[in-house]
Amino acid sequence: MPTSRRALLALPMLAAARRAAAAAFPERSLRMVVPYAPGGNTDVVARILALPLSEILGQPVVVENRPGAGGSVASLQMARSRADGYSIMIGSNGPMTVNPSIQPNLGYDPLRDFAPIGLVCRTPLTIVVKPGLPVRDLREFIAYAEENRGQVTVGSSGVGSSGHLAIASFAALTGLTLQHVPYPSGSQIVTDLLAGNMDSAITEISTALPLHRGRQIRILAVATAARSVLAPDIPTAEEAGVAGFREAAFLGVVLPANPPAEVQATLAAALAAALARPDTRRRLNETGSEVAVEQERTPAGFADFLETELRRTQAAAVRAGLRPA
Repeated sequence: MPTSRRALLALPMLAAARRAAAAAFPERSLRMVVPYAPGGNTDVVARILALPLSEILGQPVVVENRPGAGGSVASLQMARSRADGYSIMIGSNGPMTVNPSIQPNLGYDPLRDFAPIGLVCRTPLTIVVKPGLPVRDLREFIAYAEENRGQVTVGSSGVGSSGHLAIASFAALTGLTLQHVPYPSGSQIVTDLLAGNMDSAITEISTALPLHRGRQIRILAVATAARSVLAPDIPTAEEAGVAGFREAAFLGVVLPANPPAEVQATLAAALAAALARPDTRRRLNETGSEVAVEQERTPAGFADFLETELRRTQAAAVRAGLRPA
């Protein structure tokens, strides 16, 4: 029998073997890459997810921190990894939408080089002020900033961060001129707010809410369409007349592009099951995060979300002067 014919006859068996291998997934431990240092919100969320995913998949899910370049170092490594499902990553605004919007030649494309598993959660951004600023609400803050044009300082966790782009959007929507002050981290913004060295900031509700409740700083508004379930007593920016100001940090799970369909489906089902658990949802809520809606927790839903969010971020980068118009 010619070799070519034997090879042709073997194809169905090879296909069956591949299907069997995919059906057996996972057969060993998985690594969940966090593109930031330990201790931050992304790392905390990853560790909350790791336990239920391990139980559902029947294999350990090991969190691995790979910080660098605002998440781009780990993202490039992940984009070049094998798409076998054993390496997954927590994707966030930084590496998935912000960095691609403001940095040329990243070496990866967030839509082309990753396969989405599902959106996990959003952490709404808030507008906060130091205790001594003579304003009681967002309308008064806007009036104060108009009277002190260009003098009111507003902090973010770095140039090109989600907070920086949110500041640019807020300024565009209100017509204000604010003095942006970038910080290396959200915790350092808080230090200067508490010391009275910074007038205001736009930061995650997970950072601001405990201090707001302790009357150390004041949250004037949340950047959500409706009041946050985490703080229903705090009004939205839209209630103060800033229509369309909706900003949040997001976290989702991705893996390298073009994985076996069965592997992607297995991971998506496991993530959906983990996020359906009341204990997982409670722990995520305790971090200040709002669990994504059911459709966004699917590969298709997360893909649509990423595409929309990337376009929105590119527009915000133009407003901030970080991307050519």
